[in-house]
Amino acid sequence: MHSTFQQLYLLLLLLLPCVVQGGLFGLGGGGSGGHPYSLGVRDSLMIAHSFHNNPSFGPAGGMHGATYTCDVEFSSPSLVSSTNWVIDIGAASTILSSVLAKYNLQNLDEVFSDGTLTTTEFMAQQIFKDLKEELQKRNVGFKGTICVKLWESHKAWASFVGSV
Repeated sequence: MHSTFQQLYLLLLLLLPCVVQGGLFGLGGGGSGGHPYSLGVRDSLMIAHSFHNNPSFGPAGGMHGATYTCDVEFSSPSLVSSTNWVIDIGAASTILSSVLAKYNLQNLDEVFSDGTLTTTEFMAQQIFKDLKEELQKRNVGFKGTICVKLWESHKAWASFVGSV
C-alpha cells in the first residue's frame, strides 16, 4: 500500500507534463505547445544499439536491445473547419507506422553509422524530423505542434516537441 505522500508524488509525476505543456486539464491550453486541440497516436518498435562503449553509459554502453512505445501528439490552435479534426487519425497512424518502420528491428549503430549516440532523446527528435518530412511529402496539411514521446519503460521516457 502506498502512503499518501507516495500517492501525491505519483499523481504529480503524472500531471507535471500537462502543466509544463501549457495547463492542467486543458486550462490555458493543454496540448503540445499550449494548443487547445490535440490528437494522439501510438505505435512501438524494437531496436538494438550501443553507446559505443562510452563509459558515461555504464553497462548500457555495450550492445543491447530496447522495445520502445512511441506516443505522438499532434496539437493545433484550431480544428480543420471542413472536418472538425486536428489531423486524420488514419493518416497520422499510417505516417507514424511508416516512420518507425525505418528503425524497427534494426541495429541503430548501423542506421546511424557515423557514431551517433542514439539516446532516447536523440531518437525522439529524429522521429519528429521524419514525421515532419512525411507530413510534407504526403501533403496532409497539418499545421501545429508535434510532441514525440518515446517510452523506454513504464518508468522512463524522453520527448521532443517541435512545430510543423
